[in-house]
Amino acid sequence: MKKTLLVAALLLATFGLNAQRGRWTVYDVRSSDICGNNISAVATDGNGAWVGTYNGLCRLKNNAWLDYAMFNEKLKDQSINCLMVDKRGMLWIGTDDYGVIEFDGTHWTEHTDVTRRLKMKFVKEMVVDNDGVLWIGVTLGGVVSYDGSQWDKYTPADCDLLSDFILDIAVDRVNRKWITTNAGVSVFNGSRWISYTPQNSGLPDTIVPAVAIDKKNVKWFGTMKGLVRYDGEKWTVWNSENSPLPGDQVNDIAIDDEGLLWLGTNKGAAVFDGEKEWAVFTARNCQLPAGNIYKVTLDGNGGVWFGNDQKGLACLRGFVLPGRKPATPRPEAPSVADASRPERPSTPSQPEPKQEPAKDEQIRIVPFLSEGYVTISMESPTASVEFVDNSGRTIKTISEYRNGQKIKIDNMPKGMYRVAVKTARTSKKIKFNLR
Repeated sequence: MKKTLLVAALLLATFGLNAQRGRWTVYDVRSSDICGNNISAVATDGNGAWVGTYNGLCRLKNNAWLDYAMFNEKLKDQSINCLMVDKRGMLWIGTDDYGVIEFDGTHWTEHTDVTRRLKMKFVKEMVVDNDGVLWIGVTLGGVVSYDGSQWDKYTPADCDLLSDFILDIAVDRVNRKWITTNAGVSVFNGSRWISYTPQNSGLPDTIVPAVAIDKKNVKWFGTMKGLVRYDGEKWTVWNSENSPLPGDQVNDIAIDDEGLLWLGTNKGAAVFDGEKEWAVFTARNCQLPAGNIYKVTLDGNGGVWFGNDQKGLACLRGFVLPGRKPATPRPEAPSVADASRPERPSTPSQPEPKQEPAKDEQIRIVPFLSEGYVTISMESPTASVEFVDNSGRTIKTISEYRNGQKIKIDNMPKGMYRVAVKTARTSKKIKFNLR
């Protein structure tokens, strides 16, 4: 084990030097007009970047920031969980309280009735498949599809989806939907479900925050125990012990035109060529803000955007992995799936889904009453949190709380609260006295 750790340390030292290349720009509330430091979503459209935070939606264009709460009141202090620009240039906004909102640059379209009927408030992920159908992952609400006229919902109660705790969705070249959850990965081909868990595959953990699919149709998964490659037959795992990966919790994956994997982890970011070459980015060797890199987005013109869940947004340009030529910038195009000629889908044998028993974890409330906030300390990266008073009334709800995030309590009524915390692993109720 010591030898393995020593090798990993040497690799980190060597590849960390690579991170000094390229040009970094960092945006936070102190240095810019970005609307928040808690970056939860980033999308680019060739004319700038759309950025979602816990405080709403803003846009960076021509080096100027614009807060879109002034155009749509529902975006004020709203948690934006995901953003997507489709082939028409339409911006899709996934929110906590208002489901999915569309914006074409002038008009806002809100799906209020559908949000209420399908209980799809806490939208976590959106992707468009090869047929133009929108697939929406809903926290604790399963998966919803929308073909432009009809909405359909899939939950474990009516299909073989492993869990309703959806974390990410990707579409492969034969139009299968790869849906990651807190219980493993479910694959849907339009009629049949197949599921992968640590019991029937090479996944090292049930919680899979991210999935991406490269041009060779190889699947890449971000798990709580490292990066996983699955080529349809073989599973390969990279973690902080056998590679320079800075953190085992892989939150997001973006794959560029050269096939490089850009990774956001709980301890920084990295780029990997899928075989042996790595470069690692942390606050120690570059301007990337320290801590949890929650979101990674490519803008198609050589820029890589890293969203930190507490310390703002960073953009890297001009970086070249040693041994590779600089990529030629191209016009931005939304990346939804490989549109090459469909292949005949493989038909792996149907596994017998078997979920791991939920593991207990330590969850506690840490009060900072004099400063008007509390935090919740837990092992999982995210949770849903609900404050309920003695009369049973819900006072505050946070659908996607991130470990250590400040929760304002100075405007809440004094008294005893029951705080319900649900992570991907467990659910707990904690008593909290606000005096």
